[in-house]
Order: sequence, then structure tokens, then C-alpha cells
Amino acid sequence: MTDTPTISAPKTSALMARGAAFLGTEHAILCGAMSWVSERNLVAAISNAGGFGVIACGAMTPALLDAEIAGTKALTAKPFGVNLITMHPQLFELIAVCEKHRVGHVVLAGGIPPKGSVEAIKAFDAKVIVFAPTIALAKKLFRSGADALVIEGSEAGGHIGPVSTSVLAQEFLPVLAEEHLVFVAGGIGRGEAMAAYLEMGAAGVQLGTRFACASESIAHPAFKQAFFRANARDAIASVQVDPRLPVIPVRALRNKGTEAFTAKQIEVAQLLDAGTVDMAAAQLEIEHFWAGALRRAVVDGDVERGSVMAGQSVGMVTREEPVADIIAQLLAESEAALGQR
Repeated sequence: MTDTPTISAPKTSALMARGAAFLGTEHAILCGAMSWVSERNLVAAISNAGGFGVIACGAMTPALLDAEIAGTKALTAKPFGVNLITMHPQLFELIAVCEKHRVGHVVLAGGIPPKGSVEAIKAFDAKVIVFAPTIALAKKLFRSGADALVIEGSEAGGHIGPVSTSVLAQEFLPVLAEEHLVFVAGGIGRGEAMAAYLEMGAAGVQLGTRFACASESIAHPAFKQAFFRANARDAIASVQVDPRLPVIPVRALRNKGTEAFTAKQIEVAQLLDAGTVDMAAAQLEIEHFWAGALRRAVVDGDVERGSVMAGQSVGMVTREEPVADIIAQLLAESEAALGQR
């Protein structure tokens, strides 16, 4: 656990000051929670480098999350967060695991937080970070106790919404950023873009794709090579087959795995028609599909049939490099851009 030397980026740091104070970090740069990728090694490396690592709980059981938090704490003394999926059937048990470890920040993702979840997190003095696709919902979540918001554009990898980051930033930041902490995510691959969102009022930024192939990432070499070969057009959004089965689109590199998802949707829609499963169970089955497909790509290196989730910034990921170098580069690019203003 070596401390990273302080990087001098005064203009960027000034714009990030609120976000950094909220996170307890040197820089208001979060790593998006990427299942199987955002585990103890990458999370600790990002936090040790002055950013904010976030454990991707995904489909973990409470016991697995318990071990992952403990493992991360063994690698860093710096703040980090835990991302929980709101539709997880054991959500409240997972919150209890976060309480046991006194996790300081919990990110609720994948849907509207169920009743009592925000209160359960606030009860042990943790900060709650949420996602919202509309300003009305964002305001409601802030009134309900959320401490910070992430707006994530369709350029992002993994689960995405329909609106681009640049449009969301123009819509949300002027309305919310003065009174609330708003982090911007989706398609950010360079510091110049980071600087632009900070100037618009963002408290900080979140990046996932840029960190996925870091030296400290445990992702399989074949997974990383797929990123290095890809360009923005290769990262495509999944197609919804049946309008009765609302499936959140997922952005990933085009392969046989994307075709398999289309077949999976048809299969689940038929189960829904037959009354074998209800809507909640159907959506959970889709989530389990993604968890398994992503594991095949990230852990096993099956980049043909697995899900190689990547954002459209994937074309800017051209080599494996340490997390500290990525953060230093982002800050240098941001500072240079702000210096020209």
C-alpha cells in the first residue's frame, strides 16, 4: 500500500474539490462498477492512486461480498465504495454486510432504490450514490436522502440508458449541480472531456472502460486484447426483442455473445407467456445471463461467446498501463485544457 505522489493539477483539483471532499479522495474520479473486473485488486489500486474504487457486487452472495470487502481493505486504507444492484433479491442482506464493514459509500444501481434501502444505508452513516434518467426522479431521490447522483450517458459500457452523456450533462448540471453533487459518466476517455464536464458544474467523473485494461485489472489477457483491437463502432447496444419484457440495453463488443442474448430474451419471453415466471423473475434471469456471459469473457477469456462489455471510449484504450499512470494522464490532459481557457 504505497502512497502515490501528489499530482499537481490545481485548476482541475479546484473544480473537483466538492466531489473529492465527499468521496474522501485526492481526485473526484470514480471507477464505474464492472462485474468481475471491479474486484479488490483494481478497486484498491484506484483508491491508492487517489481515485475512488467501487466494488461491483453484481450477483454476489452476501458471503462473497463480505470476503471481497475484507480483501479490498487488506490492500488499501483509502476510501472505496460498494455498488449494489437494486433488484438483487438479497439487497438488504448485502446492505448489512456493508454496515458490518462500515463501508462509507454505497452506490445503488440498476433501478429505483426499493423502499427502505436508502434509509438502511443512511442508518450506519454511509453516503448513498444513485443513478437517475430524469431530473424529476433525481430530485425525488435527493429528497429521499440520496447524497450524490451519477448521470450516465448511452456511450457507457454495460447497462445503459438512451440519452448521450453530453445531452444529459446539459440538461442536469445547470438545474442540479449548484445544490447537489452530480458526477458525469459515459464515454469519458480523456482529460479534456473531464475538464469540460467539471466546468459545467460536475462534482467529478466516473470512468469504467478506461480502467478495465489497467495493469492491476484481473481481466483475462484475451479480454484486454479485444479492447485494444476495438474501436468506438464495435461497442454496440443490445436489441430489445419483446416490448413486453423491458430489458435495460447493454453495450458490449459485437460477437456471438450478443447474438446469444437475443436468443435468451426470446426464451425468457416464452417463459413469461407461459406464466412460468413473473416479470421480476424474468428480469432477474436476464441479469444472471449477463453475469455469466461477462464472467466467461473477463475471467475465462472467451471473447467470442462471452460478453465483452465496453463503452464507446474503447478506441482510446490501446495498451495496458498502471492505474496511477491513467489517472495522471487524465489530470494532465484536463489541466492543459483548462490552462487554455
